[in-house]
Amino acid sequence: MLNEFKAFIAKGNVVDLAVGIIIGAAFTAIVNSLVADLINPIIGLITGGIDFSNLFIDLSGTGPASLKAAKDAGAPVFAYGSFITAVINFLIIAWVVFLLVKAVNKLKDATAKKEAAAAAAAPAGPSEIELLAEIRDALVKKK
Repeated sequence: MLNEFKAFIAKGNVVDLAVGIIIGAAFTAIVNSLVADLINPIIGLITGGIDFSNLFIDLSGTGPASLKAAKDAGAPVFAYGSFITAVINFLIIAWVVFLLVKAVNKLKDATAKKEAAAAAAAPAGPSEIELLAEIRDALVKKK
């Protein structure tokens, strides 16, 4: 069982997945900062100073002044602004992943074309049948 586990871990896909998760976690922090520090202020400027992250509906009826105050008081809130921010984060991450996948696919296609051109340009060696015939003839001569 331990050897099977070692073989599983040693496979390239598992290592690639682990690297992807680590990079994804770091990338999430960058995207969160991009949305909170750059995009939301621009959207707030366009919409007249609305900060999406602080938009909420107080379900308790106490009327807290801010989302933080409501959460600190333990009041139930419908924090739809946080949801809007999460949707913006998702769309940015999805767009960047799309661009990365597109770039990787383009690179793979270019590499495949180069390999195909190199294979076509390389001189063709003898076929398997020709090699077997040569071996047969050599064996016949030795007798």
